[in-house]
Amino acid sequence: MCIRDSRQGRGPAGPAGAPRPQPMKLFPYAHATHPQWRMAVGLVLAQLRARMALPDHAAAPPLGIVYITDHYVAEAEAILETLGAELPEVIDWAGTVGIGVSANNAEYFDEPALCVMLCDLPPEHYRVFSGVAPLGTLATGSFQAHTALLHADPQLPDLPELIAELAERTATGYLFGGLAASRQGSVQFAVGGNGNIRGHGGASGVFHGGLSGVAFGEGIALVSRVTQGCRPVGAVHRITGAQDNVITGLDGEPALDVLLRELGVSLERSQQALAAVRNTLVGLQSAEDGAASDLVGRTGHFGVDTRVRHIIGLDPARHGVAVAERVAPGMRMAFCQRNAQAARADLVRICAEIREELEPEEMPLATAAALAAPQAESAPHLARRIAGALYVSCAGRGGPHFGGPNAELQIVRHALGDVPLVGFFAGGEIARHHVYGYTGVLTVFARG
Repeated sequence: MCIRDSRQGRGPAGPAGAPRPQPMKLFPYAHATHPQWRMAVGLVLAQLRARMALPDHAAAPPLGIVYITDHYVAEAEAILETLGAELPEVIDWAGTVGIGVSANNAEYFDEPALCVMLCDLPPEHYRVFSGVAPLGTLATGSFQAHTALLHADPQLPDLPELIAELAERTATGYLFGGLAASRQGSVQFAVGGNGNIRGHGGASGVFHGGLSGVAFGEGIALVSRVTQGCRPVGAVHRITGAQDNVITGLDGEPALDVLLRELGVSLERSQQALAAVRNTLVGLQSAEDGAASDLVGRTGHFGVDTRVRHIIGLDPARHGVAVAERVAPGMRMAFCQRNAQAARADLVRICAEIREELEPEEMPLATAAALAAPQAESAPHLARRIAGALYVSCAGRGGPHFGGPNAELQIVRHALGDVPLVGFFAGGEIARHHVYGYTGVLTVFARG
């Protein structure tokens, strides 16, 4: 498997002698919205069958990825049962719930909707894992997890530690995915044809809480990138004083004084100061990550190891700033604000990097013409070497943040091309072993 992420720019190639990625056809995908879940599922099934009948699309893909909005949480088991019954060739399922779901060029926010993508992957090169089939029990025979799509319950205790532990069970340490986001209760889909662990009995495939997803072996080629949605508003600082989640010192100065100075406000005008602080967040980087990458890159955007967190309070007595994460001396940070223009530019950047990573340096004239076709006129094309894509974005992003309905996914389609794509709007985005906020994680399955 070849996995690359933006931490290294151009990531390392697979190990010498590694098996070549398996050839894949385009992944059939579908999306629909309807107040009645049966009608929405019916529309999705009609789209999937139409695409599966096309010669350049997979006719019998074994792995299904399904995302639903929280309007359908109560019907999650019925939805999965119907999809499984109508698509018997699909032996494995994974997915979760989001405040919104997305597909190529479309976003569904605050409305009943679902999207499905059927992945043309050899069953021996992946494993679905869940609470009844943990990843550690699946590394049997010739299969070894190299990376994994991960869905997680945001209320799970010790979630960062569990994610880090799961990353250690993969050969590359790279995870991608997101936290479920729902106002009606969190659900995850996980059905593995390889079965559940002994002693746990049968499982419906719909889980409440825990971790689940799909582990991919070395034979699956993936390219992944993280796009940030915030821009620094001040200098990069080193935390020199901290207690639990309160930053008390930055570069030897009181943290609150630094914040007020960089925002250009004073506590003497409390209303103005509080309004400015409410619009400000903190980009954090651990001391270990700081040794490997910059907190702010050359383009002025946060690096992939920077995690954006909310400011949750001020502590005038200690001249401190409380943030939504435990902090420690030695960490680096910068105050930041959400910025639509920066988010748009960074999203275009990661799409361009993925295309550059996948497109061959030399290509036939017909291939070059297909790649150069205007996006409004182009269809999914095997020349793009993308069989399918997953995009997990923050519930605080989406079209409204980018200027209009469907705007974020339209940017992806315009920059990446008209490729099969589904995703969801999450309560936190997962890349490598970190949980991010206000980011997007774009992962594509590459053809051999």
